[in-house]
Amino acid sequence: MASAVDSAGDPIPTSAVLMASSKQISVKCQAENVAFLKCKKKDPNPEKCLDKGQQVTRCVLGLLRDLHQRCTKEMDAYVGCMYYHTNEFDLCRKEQQAFEKACPLE
Repeated sequence: MASAVDSAGDPIPTSAVLMASSKQISVKCQAENVAFLKCKKKDPNPEKCLDKGQQVTRCVLGLLRDLHQRCTKEMDAYVGCMYYHTNEFDLCRKEQQAFEKACPLE
């Protein structure tokens, strides 16, 4: 598998990384996601919501960086499993448990 981090040591937001972190993203970036969705619903013009989209991206990338720094081994194991098993949660429950124990939802 290719490295899950870029040259700066930040996680690359692949589908496996995003899927493995989805619970944390849904909690930690909820306000940003809700604001973005409300904007999109109000105005179909994509340009009108670019700032809200950037806030979501900033939140997610910051969260991924934090998770990777706090529980590197568990996150890498979970992401690796998700990558190997094409994002099938059911095949990665052991790794998921270890990751959620090391980096619990707050």
